Amino acid sequence: MTAQPFPVSEIVAARRPHRKDAARNYDALIAAAREAFAENGAEASLEDIARRAGVGIGTLYRNFPTRRHLFESVYADEVDDLCQVAQDVAVLEPWEALASWLRRFVDYTVTKRAIREALNNESEIFLACRDSMYAAGGPLFERAQQAGEARADIAFDDLLRMVSGITSTTFLDDAQRDRVLAVALDGVRTAR
Repeated sequence: MTAQPFPVSEIVAARRPHRKDAARNYDALIAAAREAFAENGAEASLEDIARRAGVGIGTLYRNFPTRRHLFESVYADEVDDLCQVAQDVAVLEPWEALASWLRRFVDYTVTKRAIREALNNESEIFLACRDSMYAAGGPLFERAQQAGEARADIAFDDLLRMVSGITSTTFLDDAQRDRVLAVALDGVRTAR
């Protein structure tokens, strides 16, 4: 799998400031918002996000004029990371590459679930994210299928919906979530 630009990567790069200090603040705000949204959902306090990032509220608003802009930026950044992981794990054996990417996909679903209601399915950001995610993960799945390690009777969209459904419930802890995911992936993997 060769490095390729994904639509979401272009959006993330266009939104990220070029000055080092501004880029550092931007990155800190994205990380703080991702954490706050995972903990408190879409209603997370913007003041708390700024505080977690170590910046003032004015810096938050300079980078993200509206709450929706912050949601979209966090979402795009998360999908961009997911695309990078697909490229990073592509050197692994087919099943391990797919399983590694899916474990990271589970983390992505936490952010998506937290801000899902704030995103419009028809927005440029949402469509670019979806296209990028499928372009990044799809080849990993196809490679696992071609190697005879993943069932041939399911589509990549089926797999993502299954994993998303599993992660939409609450678990006692991450270990339980990981066990349930492993059981589901055993149903996708062909007999070894």
